[in-house]
Amino acid sequence: MSAVAEGVYGVPHPDLVEVDPAALRFSPLVPGLALLDEAAEASLTRLVIAAPPAVLDRRYVLAQALRVLAPGGELIALAPKARGGSRLRGELEAFGCAVVESAGRHQRICQTHRPDAPSGLAEAIAQGGPQIVPQLGLWSQPGVFSWDRLDPGSALLLEIAGDFGGRGADLGCGIGVLSTAVLASPNVVALTAIDIDRRAVLAAQHNLNDPRVTVLQHDLRTPPPGLEGLNFVVMNPPFHDGGNEDRRLGVAFIARAAALLRKGGICRLVANVGMPYEAPLAEHFAAVKPLGVKGGYKLFEARK
Repeated sequence: MSAVAEGVYGVPHPDLVEVDPAALRFSPLVPGLALLDEAAEASLTRLVIAAPPAVLDRRYVLAQALRVLAPGGELIALAPKARGGSRLRGELEAFGCAVVESAGRHQRICQTHRPDAPSGLAEAIAQGGPQIVPQLGLWSQPGVFSWDRLDPGSALLLEIAGDFGGRGADLGCGIGVLSTAVLASPNVVALTAIDIDRRAVLAAQHNLNDPRVTVLQHDLRTPPPGLEGLNFVVMNPPFHDGGNEDRRLGVAFIARAAALLRKGGICRLVANVGMPYEAPLAEHFAAVKPLGVKGGYKLFEARK
């Protein structure tokens, strides 16, 4: 069957490129959408990509795009100049593409067509795909938060994440680092690990090989179905959405944690010292206890 479909990855700037409303949509960050690596080879005739900022992730997405395009299929990739856009042309040319580049709205827009025999795709896909990170001993993938290292906030929270009991949740679980520590307690009966990034969810499913665990992809700005009356929540809430700082995310996580807990349930969280979470914690919890400040991060325990 010949390729006839158009696709779009991420959320390209609407003023810079036209996208067919009926285009197949791909994103790891929107529950319900497919991953680009799930698309069949040579199945699309046109693909528009909002290229991610991280190098390995961006090269992976570009390589997957060329894999799923039919020979001669059109690829349009765009990104802010300071967040990978200035490198797009060179990266596409390294795959053997002839590129026409333009600019607008502080972004670089690269238009090309898939060559008959692009080069270097397998290497870029291997480097940017799911892999075991030796220093963590866990599955991860470029593009996931702190994909190849333990971030300092989570490291601090790990020190107090091992004495829970009952039913709980890890909100914004990433690849499952905090969940691994929580599950070290034999008193934990069930743990639901939730993240919006499907790549993180797939990695966590590998890493959390425990019958007590359920791993979900879900946007925690809305209630996760069937989850309530928990004994505990642990979280390192995000404060970026689509690469832009959004402090409302952390506030939404605090409200969600409170809604998921039973009366008397506890939430332990870590946050950058600059995040003003004291007021929303006081609003949603009966008691809030600071547990310390270290390395630019602050710890709290909040009881509903």
